[in-house]
Amino acid sequence: MRVFTGFQKGIDLGGWFSQCDHTEARYDTFITAADFAVIRSWGCDHVRLPIDYELLEDKYGAPREQGYERLEQAIGWARENGLNMVLDLHKTAGFSFDPGEQEAGFFENGKYQERFYALWERIARRFGQYAGMLAFELLNEVTEREYGPVWNRIAAACVRRIRAYAPETKILIGGYWHNSAAAVKDLPEPFDENIVYNFHCYEPLAFTHQGAYWVDSLDRNARIAFEESGTTEEYFEGLFASGIEAAERNNTILYCGEYGVIDVAKPEDTVKWLKTINAVFEKHGIARAMWSYKAMDFGISDARMDGVRDELLKYL
Repeated sequence: MRVFTGFQKGIDLGGWFSQCDHTEARYDTFITAADFAVIRSWGCDHVRLPIDYELLEDKYGAPREQGYERLEQAIGWARENGLNMVLDLHKTAGFSFDPGEQEAGFFENGKYQERFYALWERIARRFGQYAGMLAFELLNEVTEREYGPVWNRIAAACVRRIRAYAPETKILIGGYWHNSAAAVKDLPEPFDENIVYNFHCYEPLAFTHQGAYWVDSLDRNARIAFEESGTTEEYFEGLFASGIEAAERNNTILYCGEYGVIDVAKPEDTVKWLKTINAVFEKHGIARAMWSYKAMDFGISDARMDGVRDELLKYL
């Protein structure tokens, strides 16, 4: 399996340009240049930046130039601090991993798909020049397994259109079940040498999402300690095995774009979980970005983590 040079240890900047109210005040204040310096001081080599389509286009698909300027500024802050960046399209017209966003129809509607391609073409034209430090993530967390075959077709078409403007940019592609590690094996063979297989890991969910108000399958009042969760290195080895095998078979890169523990859990238990998953990442050379830098129910810069942060940072 190949190494994702420059993207081995990262932090997600969730909530800045995605999963937010999309106001100028949010854009101006939630993340600033100083935060990039902090992330670099933590020993990270990159950030993963989720964006919603609303940043870059209006409801009809017309480009918003100010949004592109904000991305240019964010890329500049990353470069000033020696950080690389994954640019993650967290929501596109017609699809979001979050049903509360009320986006639907993307996998059935050719017009939504064309709008997706056109958006990525604009991004590639604008930012393809940063191929050495900027990677593109086509779409965050495809949900249903039934979308897998059509998603593979859409991803292939999108890569072809991006390549006209960004021939060397790394492109990340994940699978169904919210970028499950189990879905990596069903991704197609890489279209070229600059394709990265992408997955997320929040397992066991009963531990990492205890108390989560948005997960209907969990008892929101239940609390579980790390020692009760069944989390071991062997557990993660089993979860990742088929994805690792697929990446090795296809001589590509494997990247975990999100992993983390909700702020309801004890900070000390969060560190134990991170230490365990990190051991498996390190063993197999899996690149990754932890969710998330600030707030968003998972923030590691939040005050509650002050007492354990030095220890936690050993296991990014």
